Amino acid sequence: MAESVYKLIEIVGTSTESWEKAAKSAVDRAGKTLKDLRVAEVKELDLQLKNGKVEAYRVRLKVSFKYRDKD
Repeated sequence: MAESVYKLIEIVGTSTESWEKAAKSAVDRAGKTLKDLRVAEVKELDLQLKNGKVEAYRVRLKVSFKYRDKD
């Protein structure tokens, strides 16, 4: 089995509907420019508030992707 190397980055997704949609949005967007996404780990959940009401859900994710040889 070949050895692999992975890079970890943090990304933040937002949604006005839910934490799940915020996480999906972040992963979907990251997947447009990063290849071989492997794992997304939720690091933090928080809310943006306005006048005492929830305005947006935010998710901070740690995402890993595999280093690849140049194509």
